[in-house]
Parts: sequence; structure tokens; C-alpha cells
Amino acid sequence: MIKDQRPLTFAEVLSLIGDSEKAKKVNEFIREFYKLKEDKAKQLAEELRALNLIKLKEEYIVNITNFLPQDASDLSKVLVDASLDQEEVTKILDVVKKY
Repeated sequence: MIKDQRPLTFAEVLSLIGDSEKAKKVNEFIREFYKLKEDKAKQLAEELRALNLIKLKEEYIVNITNFLPQDASDLSKVLVDASLDQEEVTKILDVVKKY
């Protein structure tokens, strides 16, 4: 039975998966392209939430935290169905660039 469903950052997944053989494979896969530690991922997500952008849903925050887009083009790939204006894009990218 599913009790709760919410998007997780890769850092959260790594902290939850345990150390079985399958978990090790997941860990290796994620670590190949994800570099943030859990505390930094949480901090980035909090800073994105603090922007108080109505269009920035929780799943978008998780995607941004997971993929760390570096420019507007990358951000639009991560947020496929969000229509952000240039000011919102700039605010988001300014936060991400700190990490």
C-alpha cells in the first residue's frame, strides 16, 4: 500500500535505498552524474522554495535540484510544461549557480 507519494531528489534516494546489491547499482548509477550531497541538495531546494514563484511546483524544484541546469535552455528541458518568464528563469538560475 502506498502511504505517501512525492518527488525525491537523487540525494534523498541515496539516503533511503540501503545497501543491498540492487541499491548499490542504483547508487552507482546516480553518482555517475549527480554530485550534490544531501545537505546541499536540501539547501538548494529550500532556496528555490524561498523564491515563492507560483509556477515553481515541488516536482520542478526536485528536477532542478537533480539536474542543476546551467542556462535557460537547460532549464526549459528540465521544466517541460512550465512557462516561466525571463525574470523567473534568471532568479532560478542565479540560485542554481551557487551550487
